[in-house]
Parts: sequence; structure tokens; C-alpha cells
Amino acid sequence: MFCSSSSTATNLYTSSKTSRGTSGREERVEVEAKALVKWKESLDNQTHVSDILSSWKLFPSSSNITRRGNISLCQWFGITCNEFGSVLYINLESRNLKGTLQNFNFSSFPYIESFTLYNNSLYGTIPPQISNISRLVYLDLSSNQLSGNIPVEIFLLQNLSVLYLDGNNLNGSIPHEVGMLRSIEEIFFRNNSLSGPIPTSLGIITSNLTYIDLSRNKFSGSIPQEIGKLKNLNQLYMERNNLTGSIPMSIGNFTNLILINLAFNQISGSIPHEIGFLESIQELYLYGNHLTGSIPASIGKLKSLVALLLFDNNLTGTIPLEMNNLIHFDSLQLDNNFLHGSLPDNICLGGKLRWFSAAYNQFEGQLPKSMRNCTSLQSVYLDGNRLAGNISEELGIYPNLKFMKLSRNNFFGELSGNWGECRNLTALSISDNRISGRLIPELGNAAQLRKLDLSSNLLAGKIPKELGRLKFLFFLNLSNNTIFGKIPMEIGMLSELQQLDLGANKLSGLIPMQLGQCSKLQLLNLKNNSFSGTVPFQIGKLQSLRDLDLSMNLLIGELPMEFRNLRMLETLNLSHNNLSGKIPSVLDDMISLTFVDVSYNQLEGPLPNLKAFIEAPELALENNKGLCGNNTSLKPCSTSKENSNKVVLSLIVSVSGTLFLLFAIFGVLFIRQKIKKNKFVPRETQVFQTFFAAWRHDGKKVYEEIVEATENFDSKYCIGVGGNGSVYKTLLSNGQVIAVKNFHENGQAASQQAFKSETSLLTGLRHRNIIKLYGFCSHRKHSSLVYEFMENGSFVQILNDYGKAIDLEWTKRVNVIRGLANAMYYLHHECFPAIIHRDISSKNVLLDSEYEAHISKFGSAIICDPESSNWTSSAGTFGYVAPELDCTMEINKKSDVYNFGVVTMEALLGKHPGDLISYLSSSSSSFAAAASEILLMDVLDPRLPLPTMQVAAQVASIVEIALACLHPIPQSRPTMKQVSDKLSTTTPLPSLSRPIHTITLKQLIDPPSRITS
Repeated sequence: MFCSSSSTATNLYTSSKTSRGTSGREERVEVEAKALVKWKESLDNQTHVSDILSSWKLFPSSSNITRRGNISLCQWFGITCNEFGSVLYINLESRNLKGTLQNFNFSSFPYIESFTLYNNSLYGTIPPQISNISRLVYLDLSSNQLSGNIPVEIFLLQNLSVLYLDGNNLNGSIPHEVGMLRSIEEIFFRNNSLSGPIPTSLGIITSNLTYIDLSRNKFSGSIPQEIGKLKNLNQLYMERNNLTGSIPMSIGNFTNLILINLAFNQISGSIPHEIGFLESIQELYLYGNHLTGSIPASIGKLKSLVALLLFDNNLTGTIPLEMNNLIHFDSLQLDNNFLHGSLPDNICLGGKLRWFSAAYNQFEGQLPKSMRNCTSLQSVYLDGNRLAGNISEELGIYPNLKFMKLSRNNFFGELSGNWGECRNLTALSISDNRISGRLIPELGNAAQLRKLDLSSNLLAGKIPKELGRLKFLFFLNLSNNTIFGKIPMEIGMLSELQQLDLGANKLSGLIPMQLGQCSKLQLLNLKNNSFSGTVPFQIGKLQSLRDLDLSMNLLIGELPMEFRNLRMLETLNLSHNNLSGKIPSVLDDMISLTFVDVSYNQLEGPLPNLKAFIEAPELALENNKGLCGNNTSLKPCSTSKENSNKVVLSLIVSVSGTLFLLFAIFGVLFIRQKIKKNKFVPRETQVFQTFFAAWRHDGKKVYEEIVEATENFDSKYCIGVGGNGSVYKTLLSNGQVIAVKNFHENGQAASQQAFKSETSLLTGLRHRNIIKLYGFCSHRKHSSLVYEFMENGSFVQILNDYGKAIDLEWTKRVNVIRGLANAMYYLHHECFPAIIHRDISSKNVLLDSEYEAHISKFGSAIICDPESSNWTSSAGTFGYVAPELDCTMEINKKSDVYNFGVVTMEALLGKHPGDLISYLSSSSSSFAAAASEILLMDVLDPRLPLPTMQVAAQVASIVEIALACLHPIPQSRPTMKQVSDKLSTTTPLPSLSRPIHTITLKQLIDPPSRITS
């Protein structure tokens, strides 16, 4: 009995103890469950949350309970438990959760080691209570919309090994307490708005730290020497900040470092010799800074180096011979410096080199010997140097090559048939050299070719018909050679061709009518050849044509009436031919024309009633047979001939007048009756009713009123013509003035696509600086868009009108630029996915009665897919297209930024800045060096007085921004957010400390002497 009683007591004690332990765990699990459900219920998008987190319930289902009937968190979505059933890991990445962390009770999770909320839509601040999860090892809050400072309390997490806060909107500085993270191995603060200096306390973190990413923030000051204490650091990213000072010599302590990226800062001084101690380094990115001095010889010790990017600095001297030790390069980029001497011979000895660029330096001598058999090459940019050598002997076959630019050098020799074997080649530019021989037909085998520029060489022979095979070719420049013969009719097969320049050759024969098939052509230059015959009427089919130059040929006959269709034409040069007859009056419709030269022909009769002709200088009209009209250099058109024929005319009128009058009366009555019966009513009209409802009319009635008000779109109401349609000013019965864009008839594919693009995009856009769409109609014959009317027309019209340009003084121009920047910021950064306009130009910026800017024409716009490359056909207005699009059809926001830079410089200069851009980008030294030769006052509209005081500071700041946007390297351009932020500052601008006529553009590019807003 005693033993039995003792055993029973022991069992009861054990059972009681187990029960109490189980009960404690159950209580802990219940606390955690309630905390999770409370946070779940605080999230914004409850319908979505209920679907995703349907298993998070306090009343468990059969699949969500233990055998004892209690909640099992281990079955909850995104939850991993420890052996006691408590939360160990939370992983809810990429679940589109919206809300804050303010209702997350961190103290309820004492055992959690990993907390992952990556790629959601969380906003608000990071609560300081996060320090309560003291066992946390892994924290990932990246790719959300969190804001505010990084809480100091986060650095109390002594067990933290990985910290991801990148891709948010965090601001403020990194607290000094970051040095308390003694277990940390990886820190990611990339892509926020963090500022201030990089704390020196980073150097006292445990030696476990292997990865630091502080890139794409606003950090300032110098890189602290103390960072060199992190001897186990493996990767260091600090690119795209505002760091200054020099590279610390302690960088040599990073013996385990495999990657360092300090690109796009304002770091100055020389590259330290100690960089040669980085014996494990594989990738070294120092581009986009202000480094000076020579490349240190010690860099030749970095035997593992595969990527060395030093472009866009101020480096001088020669390439050290020791760099021939580096034979495993994947990428070597040295462009836009002041380097000279020869290129290293062994750069492709390892057979891995893909990207080699040394453009815009002063290199001499021959190409590296290892290049000839370097089949791995994909991109080669060596233009703008003094390189020489026989091009056919120094280059081989490159099956992977995409881009080859050797322009503006001293290469000689003949083109090799090997170019036809480069089957992936998309851009070949060897202009401004001494290449001789014939154009090779093998070029037609390079089926992916988009751009071919062989201009300004010594090429002879005929244009091979095989070039017609290049179905993707959009740029062909063979000008300034000695090419002879006829243009092959196969040229009409180039359906994507946008620019064709064959000027200054010895071509002859007729201009082929097949050119009319190149419907996307924007520039056609055939000047200074020996073309004969008449101007083919098929050129009138080129409705996208903006620049036409047929000057200095042997053309005869009259101009074709079909020229009336060239409604986008801006420049027309027909000088130095033998053209005769009258200039067709139908050219009155070419309202986009801004420049014309018809001198040295046999033309006669009245000039078209067009501004370009009326204001043309005498030199553009001289030496013709008998032009007359409303131009100061010409006599008014005489009516003497009409007077001499009055007797004959009066006799004719007296005999036939009565009959004519009767026929006219009956004709008018007949036509009126027919119009009445056949009045145009869009039977298939499909109207976006929501917009038209604002007028209290349905769409059909509004459209019928538009048709009636414009007399069925009569040309006298036309105020503008574009590639896809015409714009009409329309006064409605309620007194409202609107603009109606009527797309081309007969369903042209390009017009249909533009119509679909504008309707799909503009119906969802709401911004004061974007044209407002009232409605649209789709009909089998007409597709129309109805916009708000802009009283002051396009920006280019204002700038081209002397009186209006004077009225548009500096303050108004600054406001135009600000409005344009705000609209583009909205498209790039507030629309999701982002929208790339692709055709920002002064023609597509419209001004209202208050001179506020409104972006129009979204027919070429595309939605930017953030998950993939955005490759598309070329678009945009000639003279505004970013230079990189000559070589690639990959579209991104930086091409829009370049467009903005051109329009901004146009606003300040008062005309298109083409000559300025060409000078800056084609300089034999660099963009910045060329800018040192141009005064600020030289890029300001001479029609206006120079700005003074604060306005001068604003203008100078805008020039600085424009130059940054025009940088030839896309990655060097700012984002539209950065542009808009700088232009939208509300703090008073300081006045200039120096007279405006003493400031060079270089001083606006160079940060040490930058004029800030």
C-alpha cells in the first residue's frame, strides 16, 4: 500500500507539472495568435488580406488545431514554429499587404528569429518597439514604402545578422549606434533618401560584416578612414550618393573584397596606390566621379579583376604597362577622360572581354592585338580618339558583337566581308575616318543591323542592293564619300528607315520612287549629288518627313502637288537645281515648315502664303525666274497681265456668264441637298461617356456638333498637323472652345496605334501639366480625340515668333520648364507602372492662357514593364532623340530625361540647341571639357536681356540641370524626381556671386564650383 501510495503521488506530481507546462505554451501560442490577428485586421486591403491570410483565425478549423483542440500557428500561412509551437519565422514576402507596423505587437514574439515582409506596400515608420524581438537574426523590410528615420532601437538587436531596409523612403542619417550591431554580417540601406555622413562607427562593427550597400541615397561628406577596419568585407556599394573627398588609403585593408562600387559621386583626388592591395577584387567601379591623376601602376597586381569601370572622370596620363597583366577582363570602360598613349594589348587574352569602351580620350596607335580574335566581344566604343591602323587587318569576326563605334579616328583600309558574319550586330559606326574601297554587299547579311554610319570617309563604288535586306535598319548615313551610280530600288524595302543621308556623294540617275515606301522616314538628305529628272511625287507619301534636302542636284520640272501631304515637314532645301514652274499653292498646308531654301532654280509666280516663305531671307529665294509675293526681298505679284486680258475675259464672261451662273446656282442647290441627305453622322461612334457627361451631353450629340462646327473638318479650322492626324479649333454652342484631333482616315496602322495609346493612357492620367482629354470617338472613317484648348499653342510656335518670344520672359520660361518637369515626374514616379512618353519636344508642349505647360501627344508613349527590358520600335522627334537610341531600341526613363534636357535648353536658347549638343557630344576630349569653352550667356536667348539677381541664379541652375540631362551616358543623367525636386524648391535662391557673363558651362557641371539652387 505504501509503495502504491508513493507511486501514485509521484505520478500525480509529474502530471501536474506537465499540465502546467503545456498550459503555459498554449497561453503563449494564444498570445501570439491574437497579436497576429490584430495586426492582420489593421491592414488596409481587407478583402485581399482575407484571401491571403485566411488561415489566421482565432477559431481554428479542423486542419488548424492540435489533437488537444488548441490553435496550431504552425499551420498558419507564412508562419514557421519552433518545437514548442511558438512563432520562429514570419515570411510574408510579395503578398501585396498594405498598412503599417504600428499595430504589430513585437513584444508578443519572444522566440522569433526571422521576420520577412519584403516587397509589399507597407507605409509609415518603423516602430521603436521592434527592439523587443531580441532574438531576431534576420530582418527584411525592403521594397516597401516605409518612411521616417531608422529608429535607434533597431541597433539594440544584438543577435541581428542580416538587416534589409532597402527600397523604402527612409530619411535622416544612419544613427551612430549602428556600431552596436556586433553580430551583423549584411547591411542593406540601398535606394532610400538617407543623408548625412557615413558614420565612423561602421568601423567598429564586428569583423563578421561582409556586405554593405548604402547606394542610391543622399549621403554626403567623405568616406571615413575607419571603414578600412572591416577586413572581412566582401562587397561594398556606395554608388549614386553625394560623397566628396578622396578615396581613403585604408581601402587597401580590404584584402577579401571582391567588389567595390563608388560610382556617380563627387569623389575627387587620385586613385590611391593602395588599391593594388585588393588582391581578391573582381569588380571595381569608380566611374562618374571627379578623379584626377593617372591610373596607378599597382592596379596591374589585381590579377582577378574582370570589371574595371573608370569612365566619366578627369583621369590623365597613359595606361600603365602593368595593365597587360590583367587578361581576364569582362568589361573595361575608360571613356570620357583625358587619357593618351596606346591601349593595352592583352585585354582579351583570356577570351572573356564583352564590353570595351575608351571613347572620347586621346588614344593613339593601333587597336589591341588581342582584339582581332576576341570572339566574346559584344560592345566596342572607341570613337573620338586618334587611333589608326588598317581596319580590315585589325578586326576579325565577332559572332556576339552588337555595337561597334569607331568614328572620329584615323583608321584606313577597306571594309571586310567579315562584317556580314557579325549576325548579332545592331549598330556599326565608322564615320569620320579614311576608309576607302567599295561598300560591301556582305553588310546585307548582318540581319539585325539597326544603325549603319559610314559617313565622311573615302568610300567609292555603288550602293549594294543587298542593303535592302536589313529590315530593322532605321538609320543609314553614307554621306560625304565618293559613292556613285544610282540608288537601288531595293531601298524601298527598308520599312523601318527613319533617317537616310546620302548627301555629298556622286550619285546620279533618278531619285527612286520606291523611297515613298519608307513610310517612317523623318530625314531625307540627297544634297550635293547629280540626281536628274523630276522630284518623284511618291515623296509626298512620306508623311513623317521632317527634313528634306534635295539641293545641289540637276533636278528639273515642277514640284509635285503631293508635297501638300508633308505636313510635318520642318526644313525644305531645294536650292541649286533647275526646278521650274510655280511653287504649288497647296504648300500653304505645310504649317510645320520653319526653314525653306529654293534659291538658284527657275521658279516663278507667287510664294505660298506660309510663314517660312514670307520670312525667308533673300538668300533663300534669290536667282529664280520670277518669284513674287509677300516677302520683303521680292516684288509684289503684278496684276498687269490680268489687266491686259480684261477685254478677252469680259467677252468670255458676256457670252458664257449667264449659262455659268445658272449652272452654278443649280450646282449649289444640288450640293446643299446632297449634303443635307448625306450629312456625316458617325453611326459606329463609341464615346467615353464619363468625360462628355461633364457637358451634360451624350457623346454622339457632342461629336455631331463638332462635325457641324468644323464644317466636316474643313482645313480653315485646322491649327496643327502631325504624323497621325490634324488638330482643329472648335467653338461649341455653349461657348466652350476645344481642340479636336482627327486621326488620318482609312485606318492607317500607325494612326490606329496612336489613337489606342492616347485613349488608354490619357483617360487614366490626372495632372495639371498634362493635356486634359474630354472624350474620344472611334468610327470606321474618323477616330477623334477631344482635348482642352491651349490658347497659346505649342512652345515651339512661341519661340519661333519674335514678338511672342519677347513676351515669354525668363520667369515665364522657368515656369514652363518647372511645369514640364512636374508632369514628367508624375509619369515616371507617380504612375505605376511608369509611363515613358518617348516624344517630349517643344512641339508637344502646349501653353495655356497663363503660359503654363501641358504635355500632349501620347501616341508613342509606352508603359514601362519593371520586370523586363522594354524593347520597342524607335519613336520620337528628330533632334530630341537620346543618342543611345541610335544603337539600341531598349527604351527607359533616361531617354525621356534627355528629351527634357533638349527642350529645356531650347527654352533658354530660344531655338533648338542642335549645334550646342553636337559640339558638346562630339568634342575630342569630353563633355565637361567642351563645356569649359562656352559661356553661360552664350546659351541664353539674345532676344531677351540677361537675367539678373535671383532670376539669374534660377536660370543658371536650370542650365546645370539641362546639361546633366543631356549627358551622353544615360546612367549619368538624373531622374525626373531629382530634376523636379530641384526645380520645385521653395527656398529663396541666392543671387549669383559672379557676373553671368563670366560663368562657363563647365562651372555648372563641376560640383566644386556648382551654382546651386
